[in-house]
Parts: sequence; C-alpha cells; structure tokens
Amino acid sequence: MILRTMARALGCGLVVLCVWPSIARGQDGAIDGRVRDSTSGVYLSDVSLTVEEARRGTVTDLGKILDPIADKLLTSGALVCLSILGELWWWVTIVIVVREVGITVWRMIELPRGHVMPAGRGGKLKTVAQAIAISFALAPLWTLVGDGVFWLNWVLMGIALVLTVLFAVVAVNLTMRWFGGP
Repeated sequence: MILRTMARALGCGLVVLCVWPSIARGQDGAIDGRVRDSTSGVYLSDVSLTVEEARRGTVTDLGKILDPIADKLLTSGALVCLSILGELWWWVTIVIVVREVGITVWRMIELPRGHVMPAGRGGKLKTVAQAIAISFALAPLWTLVGDGVFWLNWVLMGIALVLTVLFAVVAVNLTMRWFGGP
C-alpha cells in the first residue's frame, strides 16, 4: 500500500518530467506520442490499482490519508502541464486544483480530532473520471481517429469537472453532518 502510494507520487514527477521538454520548447500541445503513452499509462495503472485495492479491502488508515494526496499530486501535475500546453483552459485546472487542495486541508483539519475521512464512493468516482479524462487528453488518439476525438476529450473533462465540484459539496456536507462542522 505505502509503496504504491509512493510510486504514484513519483508518477506525478514522471508526468511533469515527460511533458516539460515540450513545454520548454514552446510546442503548444506538440508532445511526443511516446511521452503521451507513458503518462496515460501512469493514470490507467493508477485507476486499475485503486479498483483492485478497494475490491480486496486492503485500505489502511495511513492509506486513507496518503492515497488521496498522491492522487491530487498526480492529477494537479498533469492538469497544469495540459494548461501550459494550451490543451486545457486554466480555469478548469484552477477549479479542480483548488477543490483538491481544499478537501486535503479539510481532511488535515479533521485528523487531530481523530476523524480519518476516507474517500467515499463519489470521491472515488470523481478520481476515476479525472484519470480517464486526463488519460484521454494525454493519449495521442487524434493520430488514430482524427480531430473528432478532441470533442470526446472535452466531454470527458467536463464530466470530471462536474463530478469534482459536486462531490466536494457532498463531502463537506457529509463531514459537517457526521462530525458537527469544522
């Protein structure tokens, strides 16, 4: 569990390091296909491992704290890179990153009170939606199916954005009901 979480946090670095040369060259969206494939692979493997872990019930209290942080690092790093490359509007990145940081801070506030707040089903669905949207945005699918795939990318990112905001509201409401507010 801890090794997987550490690997995911390192995956964030991999995403940024793989995409950064294209950013530095000012290629506005022109990322090498191998880079896109490897970074998409980081996300897809993360989703499959998360699903497997939940199925087995091998989540620990430490994992409930560290795993979401690794998710947020991975997601935020990719979204920032996509925005720098001009492939994602900055406001989408800002909304998602602010939500992710806000929920993490909320969890940290609750920890000293003895409240470990694991991700609920909605939060897990949001994470999967984000991973799929980011994977599609990174994968060079237009080389296989044409430019029409960009519409699919926008729809997937839109779904991820809506779920991100929706389940932030749900998480805060549930926490306030369970624990009596901040």
